[in-house]
Amino acid sequence: MDTPAFLTDIWYFALPSAALKRGKMQAKSLLGQPVLFARDNDGAAFALRDICPHRGIPLSCGRFDGREVECRYHGWRFDGGGGCTAIPSLVEGQEFDISRIKVRRYPVAEAQGNLWIWMGDGAPEGEPPQMPDMEGRVPNLTEVMHFPCPVDHAVIGLMDPAHGPFVHQSWYWRSSRSIHEKAKAFGPAPFGFAMKRHRPSANSAAYKLLGGAPETEITFRLPGVRTEHIAAGRHRIVNLTTVTPLDANNTEVTNSFYWTLGWADLAKPVLRHFVRRFLGQDRDVVVMQQQGLAHDPTLMLIKDADTQARWYHQLKNEYQRARDEGRDFLNPVKDTVLRWRS
Repeated sequence: MDTPAFLTDIWYFALPSAALKRGKMQAKSLLGQPVLFARDNDGAAFALRDICPHRGIPLSCGRFDGREVECRYHGWRFDGGGGCTAIPSLVEGQEFDISRIKVRRYPVAEAQGNLWIWMGDGAPEGEPPQMPDMEGRVPNLTEVMHFPCPVDHAVIGLMDPAHGPFVHQSWYWRSSRSIHEKAKAFGPAPFGFAMKRHRPSANSAAYKLLGGAPETEITFRLPGVRTEHIAAGRHRIVNLTTVTPLDANNTEVTNSFYWTLGWADLAKPVLRHFVRRFLGQDRDVVVMQQQGLAHDPTLMLIKDADTQARWYHQLKNEYQRARDEGRDFLNPVKDTVLRWRS
């Protein structure tokens, strides 16, 4: 199914806030574009196109003093808004309006320990996704992993409900012997869909660590944001997984956990190991998948296990059409119950 390579007029997860320190800058490729992130001395983050408009050298090769970025080649300086503030080679009497020189500035938003970026040409609309029940909190645990694949395959793998017993076979999660039929209620959600609140599957042993009778709701929204909200008695856990395209064939998956469980802080080293192993299993399968995809085979999507993948393509196409036609987004997802074995 043909879909736009990248949506642009939408918020993308860029970086964990903790990865960008005051007075520092960090270069990154996003959607195939070079982006320079920096945090000024006052703590405000900004993002510029990582190319000097003079001779094309990356601005990230230069220096940042906590206020302005200085180009490594000729010392041209740019502020956080992308405006040129100095050209050292100019001498007195040489009329040149440096205010006309600008580097593209990308809007960024920061909330709950996450830095989001708007890569579109127009002004940003709405707010980035917010984690329910976690106001004022930052992630307790964050892991970032590179997936050498196009973003669509990473997203579809993220929402695939049938691969668990085969890819994630572990004593603490599930095994191939635990496969059984499941039926889950789904419905539309902002720019995506939701698996409505339900009791987690009995073959997911990790949920038993929460105690009580946990209930979970899983939402997906464009461009590649999955949020799982778990309620267990008075405690809450939110798992945020974001899929961000670096370029046409490389994707970054960030997995963040928020929790109100005090004991989980003490177990963080162990939990980090399991998170990395879980993500690594998904990455390993994607690497194997690329061997077959290199031959451009015809792919199949079946019901009901692959319906979420179908929705993803439909959502992405509808979002782009709505932007192109200047109209409201019409969610193609309807209330339904999906059944599969896993």
